Amino acid sequence: MIKNFKWLLLVSLTFVACNNDDDVTIDANSSDGLPLTSGSANFSKYVALGNSLTAGYSDSALFIEGQKGAYPALLAQQFALIGGGDFTTPFMSDNVGGFKVGGTVASGPRLYFNGSAPVPVSGVPSTEILSHLTGYYNNMGVPGAKSFHLVSNTYGNPAGIGTYANPYFVRFASSNSATVLGDATAQNPTFFSLWIGNNDVLSYATSGGTGVNQTGNINPATYGGNDITDPNVFASVYNNLLTGLTANGAKGVVANIPYVTSVPFFTTVPTNPIPGLPTASAAQLNQLFGAINQITTALGQPNRFATLVANDNNPATVEANPLLIDDESLPNLSTYITGALTPALGAPTATYVGNLYGRAKHASNVAATRDYILLTAQSVIGTTQSGAPSPFNTVGVSYPMQDSTTLTAAETAIVKVATDAYNATIQSLATSKGLAFVNANATMAQVANGGVSYNGFTMTSTYVSGNAFSLDGVHPSPKGYALIANKFIEAINATYGSNLKGPNLGGYRVLFPASL
Repeated sequence: MIKNFKWLLLVSLTFVACNNDDDVTIDANSSDGLPLTSGSANFSKYVALGNSLTAGYSDSALFIEGQKGAYPALLAQQFALIGGGDFTTPFMSDNVGGFKVGGTVASGPRLYFNGSAPVPVSGVPSTEILSHLTGYYNNMGVPGAKSFHLVSNTYGNPAGIGTYANPYFVRFASSNSATVLGDATAQNPTFFSLWIGNNDVLSYATSGGTGVNQTGNINPATYGGNDITDPNVFASVYNNLLTGLTANGAKGVVANIPYVTSVPFFTTVPTNPIPGLPTASAAQLNQLFGAINQITTALGQPNRFATLVANDNNPATVEANPLLIDDESLPNLSTYITGALTPALGAPTATYVGNLYGRAKHASNVAATRDYILLTAQSVIGTTQSGAPSPFNTVGVSYPMQDSTTLTAAETAIVKVATDAYNATIQSLATSKGLAFVNANATMAQVANGGVSYNGFTMTSTYVSGNAFSLDGVHPSPKGYALIANKFIEAINATYGSNLKGPNLGGYRVLFPASL
């Protein structure tokens, strides 16, 4: 049925390397023409806590140049102009990215854009996780950390790598039983930043909702890696973090959590990338999906399938068909489909079709019911599903995209509820403790919806060419981290009466080149 189907490229990428090789520079001028002042804040000992966003993770890896451009490093450079002290970072060993554990490569190198697609840089990671770093570090960002990980006394234990420990923290934790919070407060900071909670929902979303929503379960020790953290657990942990960080009078700045649907990992691949089908294929699929729509109508449920269009062989027009996806939130209609199709297809084929399409539907692009196709899914769309019989074996066309490749509307709603709960906690505690607050959610929403203009640059979430994001589609680009630093500085100035000026975005790359 799909024998003559030709796959089209999903995304046409135009790369503008206008300042890809520019050196990172900082604009040290004051924001108001007056001498710089710290206001009521004391920046002499600054410590930053968080996850990959704090560490400077970019292009699917952590590497030296990315760490140098992390937003806390940019803040520290500004703080240094008004009494801020040294700011130390647990630098990786190279600009390849990735790392080894016991000599075996456990995480691959960073990505770069080769002019047509993101690809890994050449080279082998030289960072050895078990080569332990000594001393304390001001940048306590730990890629992959969730809120409750920052207070876990097993998170830095090398014996737990691969299970309960984090290799990045293992590398620089002060001891095997150290906590991120403990190592931060041991430095007696006078000022701190805290941006945590993204991974409490992000891992669920980037896995396509394969984890569990743990709302109601207050024991994070029982959570899986892709699970959503219970909002009460988050609130308790976040309160403990701020209580510990402010115990000696330190001031600080906190940021809330952007909606996952603001980042290009979820918005780059359209819901309708399937080109016009061969006429016979479109007719056969429409007949089959129409029959299932009749079943949903009879059951009083919404139709699940659109009418597919055929290739009209006119090069001046481009037909677009929606992806066929699996949605586990839907009632399973396998039995009904099997029964309805058995007279026409025979019991064996009808049973297979019933099981295949019991929870299948066409992806929706309507705002209220929007499904999101993961960036990583584009490599499987249009491929032949191994083990599936023809004509039911073209992924996204006649074989449903599986759960791990999509974030359905139902899963998106679950993520939003949790994110809203976390953000309410963050803002409430920031207010009660008099801390500066960064509405990162609002900023990223602007970036995703029309863009944010800053220093003459328009920052959007367009993949590769939008300025704001790196090639992994989740973490910021160098220019994106500079924008974040500016937003933190705006909040600090507003709360503490300082007059810091943030870095000029014109001094930062859009993307890192292959060689650094």
